[in-house]
Amino acid sequence: MAELLIELFSEEIPARMQARAADDLQRLVCEQLTLAELTYTEAQAFATPRRLTLVVDGLQSAQPDTREERRGPRVGAPDQAIDGFLRSTGLGRDQLEERETDKGRFYFAVIERKGLPTQEVVAGFMPDVLTGFPWPKSMRWGSGDLRWVRPLQSILCLFDGAVVAVDVGVPCGRTTRGHRFMAPDVIEVTDFKEYVAKLRAAKVILDPVERRRVIADGVTAAAEAAGYRYPGDDALVHETAGLAEWPVVLTGTIDAAFMDLPPEAPTTAMRNHQRYFALEAEDGRLAPRFAVVANLETADGGKAIVAGNERVLRARLHDAKFFWDQDRKVRLEDRVPALFNIVFNAALGTVGAKVERVQALAGELCDNVTGANRDRARSAALLAKADLTTGMVGEFPELQGIMGRYYALAEGERADVADAIAAHYSPQGPNDRCPTEPLAVVVALADKADTLAGFFAIDERPTGSKDPYALRRAALGIIRLIIENGLRISLRQLFARALALYEDCGVAPADKGAVLDGLIGFFADRLKVHLRERGIRHDLVAAVFAVGEEDDPVRLLAKVDALKAFLDSEDGANLLTAYRRAGNIVRIEEKKDGATYDQTAEATLLDLAEEHALFERLTAARETITTALETEDFAAAMGALATLRAPVDAFFDRVTVNCDDPGLRRNRLRLLSGIRSALGSVADFSIVEG
Repeated sequence: MAELLIELFSEEIPARMQARAADDLQRLVCEQLTLAELTYTEAQAFATPRRLTLVVDGLQSAQPDTREERRGPRVGAPDQAIDGFLRSTGLGRDQLEERETDKGRFYFAVIERKGLPTQEVVAGFMPDVLTGFPWPKSMRWGSGDLRWVRPLQSILCLFDGAVVAVDVGVPCGRTTRGHRFMAPDVIEVTDFKEYVAKLRAAKVILDPVERRRVIADGVTAAAEAAGYRYPGDDALVHETAGLAEWPVVLTGTIDAAFMDLPPEAPTTAMRNHQRYFALEAEDGRLAPRFAVVANLETADGGKAIVAGNERVLRARLHDAKFFWDQDRKVRLEDRVPALFNIVFNAALGTVGAKVERVQALAGELCDNVTGANRDRARSAALLAKADLTTGMVGEFPELQGIMGRYYALAEGERADVADAIAAHYSPQGPNDRCPTEPLAVVVALADKADTLAGFFAIDERPTGSKDPYALRRAALGIIRLIIENGLRISLRQLFARALALYEDCGVAPADKGAVLDGLIGFFADRLKVHLRERGIRHDLVAAVFAVGEEDDPVRLLAKVDALKAFLDSEDGANLLTAYRRAGNIVRIEEKKDGATYDQTAEATLLDLAEEHALFERLTAARETITTALETEDFAAAMGALATLRAPVDAFFDRVTVNCDDPGLRRNRLRLLSGIRSALGSVADFSIVEG
């Protein structure tokens, strides 16, 4: 058993692509090894900004020898058939064997293949791995045809210490290079252990997990040394680990002149634009210090690097302060007319028109949200997009909504109105906070409903993995707003009103009903995704959605919970089996007879005691279920279904459905159909799995 070591050394790989690329390298190489019937014990992939590395341990030195027997034409068959068989095997006629079988005498070919050395196998498949590598974006450089994310400079490929020649027009051997600035000389290695050690000596930490740990620990220590704390930012740690092969954490100072800015402004400038770590004081306020990850050790301890980063940040924050001061000279309300000059979508009009629709819809939604004041909701909706015209949001688009809140508060606006302006884009993902304040909820709902209705009206719906307008995110946002706030809202009515507001703006779909159906179906799919993440089975959601045009997410979720509890019980599991049995019998007999048996059974045709018992229980259960569904007592509806188990079991045990008497047979089929319809009034049990 030996070791395979591969390194693909290139110009800097974008940080966001590194982890996926390392996984792809491991997957592609290991797939080829498996196809070649080469076994191994372990494979590990690593990524740094300049290299992808894969080490495969316990790899066989050669493919196993194979022996295959193939039966050919019958002895005496035409020469054409025999020659064709020989061509397929690569043998001569004198190498064929004649054997007697129970079907006659046939030619047999025994094909023996000597396994290739692993080194030769790897050399054979690596060009295909490289030329077919699934980079999201790639480029060509120089005169070669190979595409890579950035120019590929060299390949290190060793098997059991020997060089494997990989021919793709890039130098290949046993050498690599260390840190670009601190140790750029050529390094020669023979195995993975030596490779890791020599890279570390050359100021390269190969393992991204270790680099992330170095950064997180370094920022924490730097913050504590300065008297502050590091609040944690895993995403930025991952990104900076993809930017530095030898991370060195340094701290800089934010000028006091910028500390009166809204804290999100310097935080956004540092994190999103400069990849700096914001630090906090003990009270949670922004500290006047930041941490930066350098990819270099310097003789002056990083003083020049810190000074350069402070200078860059100072320039950015100077712009932010200028915009902050200038923007407050114009009231948000006076900015609203400028929104009619900003296009929301070419087919859907301007942002100003959207604001008018959202304003109307938010006012109406106040009836569904306890504590939401109509006038303040309309005010919040009117001002929600106004900060799009400010210089601050123009410079820092990530702050839209957030800056609107600060400007509104500076103008003396009510706190709940200002908070609704900031929160109306939320929730923007599964981990984003969901608004709970009444005004924020109605404006966020109205904004997302308007977006979804508009794009569905012009048939711009998500397809496959493409969702350019983030409609899936908007739908999940509406679902979270409704469920987490316990709002009783009909989605169909919500979108019907949103579409009507578009019609007032001249955007009218050809078939409004089809658009509404499409929206409800879209929400059904999104709700399945949302509930599946909470551990709720998608088939139960589909079963409830299929009955009665259910479009109230809160009521639907309550019904799903009750249905799950029922099916998890012994009565529920057995009744599901009986439902399927009854449905299959009725379906088969209806097809055979060319008739339907969905009518109510006739009491006068009931014969056996088990028929009477089932008829009476079905009648009582239907009444209970109807009342329970009207009052949304879904536990009672499931309880009524549970009472059917005993009479259904007795019916199947003692009653012959397909008896000789046509009247009895027809009535018994109607009884079975009654089982199907009773359960079907609660959910479509035919969709339920298991």
